[in-house]
Formats: sequence, C-alpha cells, structure tokens
Amino acid sequence: MRKGMALLAALAVAAWLTACGAAENSGESAANYPSEDLDWTIAFGPGGGNDIMARTMVDIINDKGLYPGGKIVVQNREGGSGATGWGYLSRQEGSGYAISTTSGSFITTPLQANTGWTPKDFTPVGLFATDDTLFVVPGTSPINSWQQWVDFAKQKGTVAVGGIGTVNVDFIIHAMLADKAGYQIDYVPFNEEGQLQTALLSGALDGMVSNPGSILGQVQANAVRPLLFTGKQPLPALPEVPTGESLGFAGLPSMPRGLILPPEAPKVAQDWWINTMKTVVATPEWQEYLKSNYLTEDLRWGPDFGAFLSVTSDEFRRILTEKGVL
Repeated sequence: MRKGMALLAALAVAAWLTACGAAENSGESAANYPSEDLDWTIAFGPGGGNDIMARTMVDIINDKGLYPGGKIVVQNREGGSGATGWGYLSRQEGSGYAISTTSGSFITTPLQANTGWTPKDFTPVGLFATDDTLFVVPGTSPINSWQQWVDFAKQKGTVAVGGIGTVNVDFIIHAMLADKAGYQIDYVPFNEEGQLQTALLSGALDGMVSNPGSILGQVQANAVRPLLFTGKQPLPALPEVPTGESLGFAGLPSMPRGLILPPEAPKVAQDWWINTMKTVVATPEWQEYLKSNYLTEDLRWGPDFGAFLSVTSDEFRRILTEKGVL
C-alpha cells in the first residue's frame, strides 16, 4: 500500500511538473509570447468602418514586423449585428491567439438579444478612436438640406432609413433624429456597407447614415448627398455640412473603435497587445488613417477601456429603453 501511495504521489508530482512545463511553453509567458498564428475576427462584412480599421491595424503590424508569432489570419465573420463574430471570439475563452475590433454593435447587440456574452466578458486591450457619421440621401434626390428632409419625411409619413446592425449606434442616431424632428422611420439593418449603399442608390432606402471613411468617396462622386454630420465639429472635408448640434440635436452617439481579446485571455497577451498597440497608434500610418477617415482619437488602455465600455453600455441601455426598443 505504501508503495502504491508513493507511486500515486510521484505520478501527481510528475503531472504537476508537466502542467507547469506546458504552461511555461504554452506561448503565454512573457519570454515567448506570441509564438502562434493569430486568428483576427472582423464581426462585419468587407468595406465598413470596422473592416477598414481592422485591416489598417493588421497592415501596420505586418509592415512594421510587430507580430513575431507567425501569420495574422483575418476573417470576416459577419451576421447578427456582430453577434456571430464576437460569439465566435467568446468561445475562444482563455486564448491569447484570437482577437477582434469593436464597434457600437459590440455594446448594443447584447442589450437586445440573448447573445450569451456581454462586453464585460472580454479582455479589453484599448479604445483608439471614436467614429461619427454622415446622414446622406441619394445624389438624385431633390432634397438639398436637413429641413427639406424633415419636410419630405413628414409628408411621406414613414421614411425607410438604413444602417449597419439591427439595434446599434446607427439605429440610435436615426431614432434620436426622427424623434426630435417629429417624423417616423422604418429602420432597415444591414450587415455590411456595400449592401447598405446599394439599397440607398437603388431607391430601396430614403436615407442612411455611414462613417465618413466609408461614404466620402460616394459623396465626392455626387452619388449621395450629405445633409448632417453627427460630430461636434464640422467635418473638415465637408465644412458646409451642418453638425447635429448646430441643428439642435444634442448627445448624438459616436462609434467606439477598440480592440478586445477573448474572455479570460492570459494577462501576458493583454499586456503585449496594449504595448504593441501603443506603438501602432503612434505610427504615421495610423495617424494618416485617423485623418483620412475623420476619426477622433480617444486612447484608453486595458481597465480604462473596460470602464468606458461599461459606462457606454449603461447610456445606450437608457437611450434604447426610452425609445421603447428594450
């Protein structure tokens, strides 16, 4: 019996030592992280603000040789207003080799659907910028001003408007504008920017909101006409377009652009990505991306980003409850 107990004890010690060795060689120690390929999820389709930001980050990381672990494999996993992509990331619990960018839907989707996850479940890396939107109508429309849009919407009774995601920042903006101006909307959600723009240009929508980086080319081509910008200051490229605040709309939300790891990601991975992204956001390439896409820089790291997500989630819940959505 004593020999048997000694054998069991030896096996237990051996197992513990093996586990320790596995942990040390798992790619999660400061000495060797990262050491594997990275699975980068974009929770929306190609062409939108989330997709553009993610691919800009990956290009900078690759061009600067900042990720020594292997390849960064980028996948668009769109569907369910981001629920598909972030749901996939949530199932990679404990991994330091899966990552995703955030948008407004990261906060709003779990407020109105049983996603199985909330923003607080993930490991926050950082907030980098906020993204405001342009309200546009087709370039062939006779509407040339915000007041003309309001008059048109009231006369029509209900206008069809579109955005990315079901109940997210785009919906909140449309709802706040309509409530304040006194018209009714039929909100049509899309999973990717190309489909949204096609719907507007085909006449299926009366108006839409989009991030400047996604829609400015169409504005410059006169394919769409901007009537309002949701930022606090006029858009430098379109100074003649009035801001929401100048038209009496206070508190219009913006899109939070950040980066997250799966739930319970190793701290060494979180720390590594915080330090790496501090390098990324200081590059001329990133600063040019902010400028060309008209983003407002807003840097918050780790726990500070987590706190921002919590506060913003509470504010969005309040707004959506007031609108009768929740």
